[in-house]
Amino acid sequence: MSSFSDALRAGAGTARILEEEPMSLHTSFKIGGPAEVLAAPYSAEEVSKLCACARRFSAPVLVMGNGTNLLVSDSGVRGLVIKLSGGLSGIELRGNELEAKAGTLLSKAAVFARDAHLSGLEFAHGIPGSVGGGVCMNAGAYGGEMKDIVVRSVCLGEEGGIFELHGKDHRFGYRRSYFTENPGSFILSTVFRLEGGDREEIQARMDDFRLRRSSTQPLEFPSAGSVFKRPEGYYAGKLITDSGLRGFQIGGARVSDIHAGFIINVGGATCDDVLRLISHIQETVYARFGVRLEREVRVIGA
Repeated sequence: MSSFSDALRAGAGTARILEEEPMSLHTSFKIGGPAEVLAAPYSAEEVSKLCACARRFSAPVLVMGNGTNLLVSDSGVRGLVIKLSGGLSGIELRGNELEAKAGTLLSKAAVFARDAHLSGLEFAHGIPGSVGGGVCMNAGAYGGEMKDIVVRSVCLGEEGGIFELHGKDHRFGYRRSYFTENPGSFILSTVFRLEGGDREEIQARMDDFRLRRSSTQPLEFPSAGSVFKRPEGYYAGKLITDSGLRGFQIGGARVSDIHAGFIINVGGATCDDVLRLISHIQETVYARFGVRLEREVRVIGA
């Protein structure tokens, strides 16, 4: 047992501390070597203490939610991984404002809003990530985005201070925000402002989005969702398909036959398999169409 993990256990209260924990167990890609230490805190105070301990040991910190947009190196992650989903979760309702802790699954927040007869989160119901990750990436689908409903967020800064962001301070853009520009800061909770609505109509929209997603995405295989950002004036999946890459495979990583914007793990895929496939896709699409595909999935440790 290392002195670093000893210190984390001593100061982190009820947080669960795991050493050499395979990241493949914590990412939707089912890929990734061991985290030196993985901690699952249950409160914002525990998160702050974990980060303070990491600073004392000059250890890098990775904060993650549900691991749905991560590709982790086969050699793992040095330092501390803080997993917010599960422990740091919960929802409170105040009128038409819903406050969700960062580790809350977006699907649960959408269901909570539906049951409270509030509309605005339907688009997020099928997104497998957490509130913190969704706000960080300005997640969106079917015409809705986080920027449309986020009022304010409580955050932890790189030096350990708590601060709030309001409205435009989030600097939302296409799959980016204040947090992608300042990766040392992260969300503890976010308030969404929603609109009153009929529960059955809200459910109908959620069902429609679910059916659309299940018919157009390879949900039966591990993946990290859309691998590339949408290039201006194009669709990444169509460019990849038109480049003849649908079904192309390197090792256990394959371009989905259902949606070419997805890379799926068909069994035993490594981080290196995925990265080589990403590079091949980018080079092929650029050679054929002159369009540079920008990666959306976040690569850790490679």
